[in-house]
Amino acid sequence: MPVQVSLSDRQQHILWATIRHYIATAEPVGSKVLAKEYDLSVSPATIRSCMGMLEKSGLLYQPHTSAGRVPSDSGYRMYVDQLITPSERVGRHVEHLLTDHLSWEESNFEALLRDAAQILSTLSGYITLVTLPQSQATRLRHLQLVQPELGRIMLIVVTDAYQTQSVLMELPTLPDDAQLDEEIVERELQILSNFLNSKLRGRSLSEISTLDWSELDREFAQYADFLKKLLTDLTRRTKVPVSTPILIRGISEVLRQPEFSELQQVQMLLHLLEEEQEQLFPVIFDLPEELIPKRRAKVWIGSENPLEPMRTCTLVCATYQQDDVPVGSVSILGPTRMLYENAIAVVEATADFLSSALSQVA
Repeated sequence: MPVQVSLSDRQQHILWATIRHYIATAEPVGSKVLAKEYDLSVSPATIRSCMGMLEKSGLLYQPHTSAGRVPSDSGYRMYVDQLITPSERVGRHVEHLLTDHLSWEESNFEALLRDAAQILSTLSGYITLVTLPQSQATRLRHLQLVQPELGRIMLIVVTDAYQTQSVLMELPTLPDDAQLDEEIVERELQILSNFLNSKLRGRSLSEISTLDWSELDREFAQYADFLKKLLTDLTRRTKVPVSTPILIRGISEVLRQPEFSELQQVQMLLHLLEEEQEQLFPVIFDLPEELIPKRRAKVWIGSENPLEPMRTCTLVCATYQQDDVPVGSVSILGPTRMLYENAIAVVEATADFLSSALSQVA
C-alpha cells in the first residue's frame, strides 16, 4: 500500500539513510550517527529536525524516549516503493550462481526446486519458500506403458505440473498370447505409448474419454478395451490438489536474527510454516484472475501481511511461469529489517531462472 506522504529530497535522503543504517545495525539511529557516516551535507540539528518530521508522518518511531529512531512499516513501504530499485548486480550474481550450480531434467524438476530453495536461503539468510508448479487445469505431458513383470502392465502419466500418476493392471489373455514373449510385448507397448502421446498430450484427464480408439491399427485393436480400463481407472484415482506442497529452507538461519528472540512469536511462525501451509499458499501464490504474469516481486511488510504470525516479518514473492502463465512462486520471509533492494533482486532472479528452466524442458 503506497504511503501518501510528500517528502523533500533532503527528507527522502535522511529517511533512506536511517533505514539503511538500521538494516545494517539493528540499533535505533540517531542524528549524530547519520551526520558522521552519511554524506547528508547538513548539521546534526537539521537531521534531528527532519527525523522528527518523519516520525510525525508515521515513517519513523522511537522505541524508547531516549533512543534513536527506527523505521515503521510505513517507512519501509516508502523505502521500497520510492527510494530504491532492485539491485541489478545482485540479480546477475544470483542468475550466474543458479546457472553454474544447477541443471535440470524433465523427470527431476522438484530436485531443481529444492536445490534452488537451498541456494536462495543460504544467499539471502532468510526463510525461502518455493511452491511446486501447478496449473488450474492439469494437463497430460507424457504417457508411458511399461511391463514391470510378465502379464502386468503399468501406465505412467506425467502432468504439466510434473506430478506423476500410475496405475497397474493384469494384462488380459490375448488371442495370440502363446506367440508373444516379453520382448514383443515391450515393443508393442512402446507403439501404444506413442499412440497415446500423439492423441492425449496437452489434453486434460477429463478429455480421455473422447479418444478415438478406432484409429488404432488393427493389430493393436485387441489392446483398446484394456487401455480404456487403464485410463478410466487412472482418471478415477487422480485428484488434482488445490495447492501444492511448499518447499521451505533456511528456518534455522533467520531465527538467529534479533527480531526472533521472542519465543511465542517464533512458535506461531513455525506452526504456520509447518502445520498450516494451506493458509500460507494463497498468500505466496496469488494467481491473477486473467493469468497475467507478475513482472515485479510483491512485498508484504509487517502489518500488511494477512496472516497474524507473519506480521513482524516481510514476505517478498514472485511467480515463475510456464508459457507466460504463473504456475508457482518463489518467496523469502525474514524480518522487516531487510535489505530490500537485494531481497527483491534475489527473488526475481530466481523466479526468472525457474521460468527459463520450465521453458527448456517444455
